[in-house]
Amino acid sequence: MKKPVVRTCIACRQAKEKKDMLRIVRDKDGNIKLDFTGKASGRGAYICDNPECIKKCVKNKLIGRALDANVSDEVYEYIATEYAKSKN
Repeated sequence: MKKPVVRTCIACRQAKEKKDMLRIVRDKDGNIKLDFTGKASGRGAYICDNPECIKKCVKNKLIGRALDANVSDEVYEYIATEYAKSKN
């Protein structure tokens, strides 16, 4: 039996199974997006599938630090919007 893959949330710092988290990815061109499949190529960061963690991530601009990139406010708005759409 395989061990579950565990990742740490960039907002709350809790370790959880990868399948229970959202992946944010920076591709080779520097574009940042939500990766709902968890398989997109590029540098990834994980965040809990939880509205509080999304808010904390956006408020504290944690994506830029995790992905070692300059992230504009538009990207944070996009992440919050896409997350909200995925829940509807």
